[in-house]
Amino acid sequence: MGINLNVAYKGLSDKDLQLTFDKLMNQDIEMRNSFLPAEWYPQSGVQLTWPHANTDWFYILGEVEKCFIEIAKEIAKREIVLIVTPNINEVKQKIENQVNMTNVRFFCCETNDTWARDHGAITMITEEKPEILDFTFNGWGLKFASCLDNLITRKLSENKLLNGAYNNRLGFVLEGGSIESDGQGTLLTTSECLLSPNRNGQMNKEDIELYLKSTFQLQQILWLDHGYLAGDDTDSHIDTLARICPNNTIVYVDCEDKNDEHYNALHLMKEQLKSFTTIEGEPYKLLPLPMADKIIFDDERLPATYANFLVINDAVLYPTYAQPANDMKAAEILKEAFPNHEIVGIDCVALIKQHGSLHCVTMQYPIGVLK
Repeated sequence: MGINLNVAYKGLSDKDLQLTFDKLMNQDIEMRNSFLPAEWYPQSGVQLTWPHANTDWFYILGEVEKCFIEIAKEIAKREIVLIVTPNINEVKQKIENQVNMTNVRFFCCETNDTWARDHGAITMITEEKPEILDFTFNGWGLKFASCLDNLITRKLSENKLLNGAYNNRLGFVLEGGSIESDGQGTLLTTSECLLSPNRNGQMNKEDIELYLKSTFQLQQILWLDHGYLAGDDTDSHIDTLARICPNNTIVYVDCEDKNDEHYNALHLMKEQLKSFTTIEGEPYKLLPLPMADKIIFDDERLPATYANFLVINDAVLYPTYAQPANDMKAAEILKEAFPNHEIVGIDCVALIKQHGSLHCVTMQYPIGVLK
């Protein structure tokens, strides 16, 4: 005989407490007053921080804007697009005949660059209203200027563009691309990124794990210790390597070419993924994404990856790289991982020239955050 009760218990993650009364009655109490939603949780919209002439895109601005317009077009078919830009009228003129403007919101703001995934707010779902967590973005470990981008979330909240309780977490450096949530208390991340000394060097792994568990109400953190992509500026963000999907599935970048420089690291990553288990102790279903063929630009290999997809309402937007066989194979794998979603490819060759891709330039907001 069991009784299930929902009990709010501040400061702890989801846990099951079992109380035995004379060995006759079990009382299972789920302590879950807030959670970090999975990306496929219902959304209100997606933020894009638009490229402009004062960003690193200046030399291919027209090329990259075409990519941004395609992303905005697909999002606006299904939900709101929040465009952050210092040049609202200019952007509006470029998109108004191509994008469903009913679903477009603008915010005027000076910006350093376009990587909304990493300077955007991370949202918690709570019993009352969404909680907008504002972490410090320091240019991926002090590699690039981020002083303007690091202010965007606070300004959006102050100007009521984000509906939710603002939570100042600026004492901790964290990028959205470095974490993956299943919405059930598991976080997937990489040691290379979160333990970088130029992010939170005053904290060790145990400190960081305790902080993340407390902040995001987690039961477990899965630390991926292997895997990288040449040309990556992020110190191995998880969204370039492996992604959590519904039904206890993880898709990951698989390198089959033993002559490729990534083979050993990605093979070790695959073996470690096989050792991971869900909170219930079950192994994950693993689906291999193809390794993109080598893309060279300015004598440098670029970190092209099919793991950098975005889940929105009823669709998965994924990057393509003008590689028909690989592009198609990636679509097939993503359809298996998200059988109830439309799989939509967007040419991201322009984005990869600045070492990022589709997921990197977007940040989704759960239902109730954008109006």
